[in-house]
Amino acid sequence: MSDSIKHECGIAFIRLLKPLDFYHDKYGTAFYGINKMHLLMQKQRNRGQDGAGIATIKLNPEPGNRYISIKRSNNPQSIRDLFEQVLWHFKDLTPEQVNDTAYLRANFPYMGEVLMGHLRYGTHGKNSIEQVHPFLRPNNWMSRNLLLAGNFNMTNVDELFSFLINELGQHPKEKSDTVTVLEKFGHFLDDEVQHWFDYFKRDGYNNRELTNLIGSHLDVKRIIKRAARDFDGGYALVGMLGHGDAFIMRDPNGIRPAFYYQTDEVVVAASERAAIMTVFNAKLANIQEVKPAHALIIRKDGKVTEDQFTQVKEKKSCSFERIYFSRGNDRDIYTERKKLGELLAAPVMKAVDYDFENTVFSFIPNTAETAFFGFMEGINAILNKQKAEKIATLSKNGVPTQSEIENILHFNARVEKLAVKDDKARTFISADNSREEMMTHIYDVTYGIVRNDVDTLVLLDDSIVRGNTLKNSLIKIMARLNPKRIVIVSSAPQIRFPDCYGIDMSKMGEFVAFQALVRLLQERGLNYKLEEVFEKCIAQENLPKEKKVNYVKELYDLISYDDISAKIGDIVTPPEIKPEVTIIYQTIENLHIACPDHKGDWYFSGNYPTPGGNGVACKAFTNYMQNINVRSY
Repeated sequence: MSDSIKHECGIAFIRLLKPLDFYHDKYGTAFYGINKMHLLMQKQRNRGQDGAGIATIKLNPEPGNRYISIKRSNNPQSIRDLFEQVLWHFKDLTPEQVNDTAYLRANFPYMGEVLMGHLRYGTHGKNSIEQVHPFLRPNNWMSRNLLLAGNFNMTNVDELFSFLINELGQHPKEKSDTVTVLEKFGHFLDDEVQHWFDYFKRDGYNNRELTNLIGSHLDVKRIIKRAARDFDGGYALVGMLGHGDAFIMRDPNGIRPAFYYQTDEVVVAASERAAIMTVFNAKLANIQEVKPAHALIIRKDGKVTEDQFTQVKEKKSCSFERIYFSRGNDRDIYTERKKLGELLAAPVMKAVDYDFENTVFSFIPNTAETAFFGFMEGINAILNKQKAEKIATLSKNGVPTQSEIENILHFNARVEKLAVKDDKARTFISADNSREEMMTHIYDVTYGIVRNDVDTLVLLDDSIVRGNTLKNSLIKIMARLNPKRIVIVSSAPQIRFPDCYGIDMSKMGEFVAFQALVRLLQERGLNYKLEEVFEKCIAQENLPKEKKVNYVKELYDLISYDDISAKIGDIVTPPEIKPEVTIIYQTIENLHIACPDHKGDWYFSGNYPTPGGNGVACKAFTNYMQNINVRSY
């Protein structure tokens, strides 16, 4: 991706179903759980580099002994820093102590059977340690302790916050979706514990006996069902209760990803399937997707169920996971990205008038590489068709010679690696002109391949969000190769609307597709349409979220897809460069062909899977119209 955006988060969960002695005897270490959690988070490091956290729970602790441990880091190397802090506790142990699992469990933190991990990308622009998951809601009653971590955003934080204050009488410490969700779960957990306390207290049990009875009778599904009743958003949440129950829950539309794996030794959950496969050497067929509107519940006694907690809705899994966010070593994601590239071959060749001889194909590193493989398969299929037609033409005029056939078959599409990302480039110089010069050199190029003023250069990117890097860096540096024309191809469709379910794309005015729309409306004398839609959005501000309409879609209906792409080409073309610049975007129709099971396309289409999304889109638009530079949710 040429434009950097912050996105998603990563969850990880491990429940050891055997005593620690088992793992020491079988795998040679009592740190099996910690080591696996470290690897599981490392294999998902793409999902969050603003912070990392881990929490563990020891089952059946003796009173007075620490049984919950939590550590968080917002260090730039957060995973490494996190586990250095965790393992610091064990640095002075003797070999005998390291191999004494009973001693380790009794005397050291993080030696628990229930573990959760989290990787954070901050969508609020804050990166203090207070924003790093997991979050703990502590209590001296074991079963009332709640740990929570997740990959989520709620569109209706105001509504949920109001419920906590007006209906429950709480006074939350801050207004954020994380704190709001934690306190909502905490309230219904407290209510469930109190219910069973009152129930068993009538039978004469003392308080210590009640602790075990409550833990074994808690209805985790009921807690989840009551807490999530008013959630509007995309979420994959991991929760752990102090006595040992745990859950992984997923939103009704399946917007955020969650997978799990179970054996007689472990239960594992993560945001990405390939991470589980790598860390636990698990087969693809043995890893399940947590179903939308369901919670995987792991009880203290090791019983595992997958329970529905709310109504299942149309599946709208985030298609950006497939295009860019998830790592490409998952089989399905890999093939989908290749298909996205393949489907772009036909429009690109049409745009360059099928001129293979004078066209050089390349990609923008590094995330577009897989799509480029599929793109070139599509390009070569078109070329092979041309070759077959040439051979057939020769055959009509007699028997072609071997030399003639070989000349045709040996002609190949010109594929080169021209853009090289220079990760060491830094833009810390304060002067604006110096910073712009540094930005230009984020990429380097391979010189001497492109023929001056003759060749067309085709570059595949996986998405174009703001267009800033194209304009300020990539196109300028590519123009130094002196091509006749530069064609930038996006394997994702035009990003037109804000996301409100986990990706940091909330300001309408930052999207280059929206900028192109506004310019075209102005050029065609349709400025008044902006005001009309603005008035419609303002008029529905106080309506319930279920009644709000995404009126911004009406603006895009006025301008064709191709015209917006062409205007984007004008916007991202620096005025001083000579080559013509053309932008080609993937279509939404082809996106659905490539990713048939992941049709969450609201940032492209404006069709939000939850009612709150329409309000967010309108809020982002009204913020733009009023020149208010804040997030829209």
